[in-house]
Order: sequence, then structure tokens, then C-alpha cells
Amino acid sequence: MAPKSNPQGAERPDAILTTGPGESMSAQQAAELKQLSIDAYEPDAFDERLTYRQAEQRIATLRAKLNGLDAPPHTL
Repeated sequence: MAPKSNPQGAERPDAILTTGPGESMSAQQAAELKQLSIDAYEPDAFDERLTYRQAEQRIATLRAKLNGLDAPPHTL
């Protein structure tokens, strides 16, 4: 089996230490996103290849979804 190619070039072991908009998500974001994706029943929302900014957006989306699940159902 051939190794997976990295479309952005060589592996960067320092990627989790940088937080620029085009950089990989941080380890803290990865842990939070993984837990939120499980809690929201959306395991596909977690992707280890996300950028820092994409992870921020998914975390915010999943938090909003989970906050909505805690609310009582609406009635007409």
C-alpha cells in the first residue's frame, strides 16, 4: 500500500504550534472538535487535515448545534 501523499508538501512537525489562518489546527482544537463531533452525532465533522480557520468554524457550528439541542422543542 502506497503512503498517503501530503498535497501541501512535506510533513511539518511544528504545524500544531502555529496558528496562522492557513496553518493546521492546533492540538487543542483537534481535541475539542473531535469531542464536539461525537457529542453532536456528526463524526464526519472531524478531519485532521483542517486548517486553523476551518477548525474554528466547525467548532462554532457544532457548539451552536449542541446549544440548540439543549433548548426545549418549539411549539406552533
